[in-house]
Amino acid sequence: MQLIADLHLHSKFSRAVSRDMTIPEIARWSRVKGIGLVATGDWTHPLWLKEIQHFLKEDGTGILTLKEQKNTQPGNPSFLLSTELSCIYSQSGKTRRVHVLVWVPTIAGAVKINQELTRRGCNILSDGRPILGLTLIDLSELILTVEPKALIIPAHIWTPWFSVYGKMGGFESLSEAFGPYAKHIAAVETGLSSSPEMNWRIKELDNLAIVSFSDAHSGAKLGREATIFEMPDVTFENIALALSGNSTPHSPHIASTIEFYPEEGKYHYTGHRACNIRLTPEEVTSKGTTCPVCGKPLTQGVMQRVEELASRTSGEIKVASDEIHSVRTLKSEALKKRPPFVMSVPLMEIIAEAIGSPTTSNKTKVHYDRLTSTLAGEFSILLKSELTDIASNSTPEIADGVRKVRKGDIVVDPGYDGVFGVVKIWKSEKEKALVDTSKEQLSFL
Repeated sequence: MQLIADLHLHSKFSRAVSRDMTIPEIARWSRVKGIGLVATGDWTHPLWLKEIQHFLKEDGTGILTLKEQKNTQPGNPSFLLSTELSCIYSQSGKTRRVHVLVWVPTIAGAVKINQELTRRGCNILSDGRPILGLTLIDLSELILTVEPKALIIPAHIWTPWFSVYGKMGGFESLSEAFGPYAKHIAAVETGLSSSPEMNWRIKELDNLAIVSFSDAHSGAKLGREATIFEMPDVTFENIALALSGNSTPHSPHIASTIEFYPEEGKYHYTGHRACNIRLTPEEVTSKGTTCPVCGKPLTQGVMQRVEELASRTSGEIKVASDEIHSVRTLKSEALKKRPPFVMSVPLMEIIAEAIGSPTTSNKTKVHYDRLTSTLAGEFSILLKSELTDIASNSTPEIADGVRKVRKGDIVVDPGYDGVFGVVKIWKSEKEKALVDTSKEQLSFL
């Protein structure tokens, strides 16, 4: 079976996170989105771990489910014990800032890791994503000694400030970062500002799985990136097998990933937001990395950093597009073992642009709620639903927006230095006006 997984998010105990990020609310939004496996988030925080234990139960598979009988309605997700840790320390004369995801199969394992972190002087009560003074090598040793089955995954690996490859606080390679424990790293997370295609250019990652998740701070952001697993049963062991690269088409594996447009990420291009300066990698090569307005260093973007570390050109990857059920799918013709991926745009954004209303408005929410309750969830709408059904439950413009996103027929103004990029589905209001508003005319799409 296939299931959509979002295994990176945060609880109400993390900074800048909605107070509504509770277990019941995460479960509710997972149902709305169509997510079958979701992260608990933040199990290193003792108070959140108590809530996990209150709302969820273990079944011996390394996966958790909701306890309350009244919550066992169709579409409820399973949960994976996942947390994000922030390691800030000095190595080789440079301050390192790297975020990692840690997945464990049991609550007992999570408790033991928390105890060992506390014994090492880590203040895990400070935040849902605690800052640790441990090196990645020391942290990996601690985790794998306590829980050998744990999975350690470098998070959003290109983010300039807090990632393993980030220009401002990262490394030149995984072996430099993790030392002897690099061999235990089975996967890396793309982050919002990079796509699988960009990561395929790094030969060091050839034997690692590439996964994508939302890093959601609110329920509405769940699933803005996700990974689709193919496996006979949902177990921690099967997830580990899917990441290992040793699986076959008939055993657990990653079927595909669903990607945020990397240009929409807030660190895609190099720039300086205070001075409204944004540069492509080509412009950085010709103009340098100093802001031409204020003279301060520019924040290097993900695309520029990929160019620095890439061991393949874009042409060598040979990315080709195909259409599966009218959805544009991208795959490497050169790296045949790599699963394909789909670029998408959150349904709220499509609706908002189609009706000319903010994503947070009641008008947008009414359309969103009607569609997701009628047509089996957001991912089904984005990837599978008939456009005629979308139009009949919303508007022809919204259906046309979904069609354009499926085809990749959109424009993105790239993000930089903490400024999110902007998606434009219709190049102009005139183009939108060309949409035929009759449901009959939409039937050919």
